[in-house]
Amino acid sequence: MTGTGTADDPWQLTTAPGTSAYTMYRDESADPPALVCQVGSTTLKYHLSAIDELHEWLRAQGDWVDLGAADEQKPAQPGTVEAWGRDAANPVGGWYGLRKGYRGRFGMYLPPLLEALGLAELTHEKRNNRMRAV
Repeated sequence: MTGTGTADDPWQLTTAPGTSAYTMYRDESADPPALVCQVGSTTLKYHLSAIDELHEWLRAQGDWVDLGAADEQKPAQPGTVEAWGRDAANPVGGWYGLRKGYRGRFGMYLPPLLEALGLAELTHEKRNNRMRAV
């Protein structure tokens, strides 16, 4: 990963299969503080707290967890990172995604960031990737 995670120097990341590049950066001035994810011309935003809270959840799982990435309009497979990112029992009480219509794909874009930050291990297969806390 390159970048420092600011708007002027975003993290340069690739999805778990390595097929798509995207950037992310912290926007601590947003309300609520956000992770801004730029994928081509599409902007997604997630609660900034997702980094630490996903890491804690993964640690509690104690083993590999499927990513299960899905668009907001599609159901998430139970027990996956994507499902946790939408679950009413998570620390934000539901969706980590902040932009209506673009709240999904939590299981696609957050895992590579956690890996790059040294918080998680991630598989890099063509599909059905998993992660676990380090």
